[in-house]
Amino acid sequence: MRFNRMLLSTTLVIVALVIQVSVLARLHLPGAVPDLVLLTVLGLALVYGHVGGALIGFGAGLLSDLAPPADHAAGRYALVLCVIGYLAGLAKPETGRLKSATGPMAVVVVAALGATLLYAGVGALVGDDAARHVGLPSLLFTAALYDLLLAPFVVPGVMALARRAENDPLAETGSATKASDVSSGWLSGGTGLRIGSQRGGLRMKAARSRMARAGRIKGVKRL
Repeated sequence: MRFNRMLLSTTLVIVALVIQVSVLARLHLPGAVPDLVLLTVLGLALVYGHVGGALIGFGAGLLSDLAPPADHAAGRYALVLCVIGYLAGLAKPETGRLKSATGPMAVVVVAALGATLLYAGVGALVGDDAARHVGLPSLLFTAALYDLLLAPFVVPGVMALARRAENDPLAETGSATKASDVSSGWLSGGTGLRIGSQRGGLRMKAARSRMARAGRIKGVKRL
C-alpha cells in the first residue's frame, strides 16, 4: 500500500474508533452498538479493492480488539474485519464510480449481518457465548439497522476522501509534461526536433529570402 493510503486509512480508522468507543457505545442503544469502524473499512475497501480492504480490515479490527474496554480475545475482530474487508473489496466498481446507492447499501447490510454472525461464530469456538444471552436475532436486526442508518453519512465521505488521496499532483504534472513532449514531437513532423529549432530554421529561411530580394533590387538598379 502506498504511504498516502496508509496515512489516510490509519487516520480514518482511529477517528472512527474513538467516536465509536467514546460516543456511540455510551448511548446504550438496545441491541448492538453502531459499528462506525466497520463502515469506515467498507468505504475504503470499495475504493482500494479486496487486497487493501483485507489489510485495512485486519488493522482496524486489531485496534478494536486492543482498545478499552476490551472484553474478548485479541485478534477476534481483526479476523472478522479482514474477511469483511476482503469480500467488500470484491464489490469495488470497475470504473471507480458508483452508479447508484443501492449497491453500497446492500453491501452495508450484508457486511453488518456477516460481521455479527462471524463474530459470534468465532466467539463460540473460543468459548464465548455472550451472543446467546443477548439474543442473536436482535443483534442481527439492530446491527443492520444502525449501520444502515449511519451508512449515508459515513461511507460516501470516506470514499470521497480515499479518491481524493489517490489523485497525486506530481503524477498529474508529470503526465502533462509527457503529453506536451509528445505533442511537440507530432508538431515537428515526428523528427524529434523541438519547436524552438523549427522556428529558428524558419527565421533563417526568411533572412535568406530577404537577402536574395535585396540582391535582385540592386541588380535592377545597376541596369
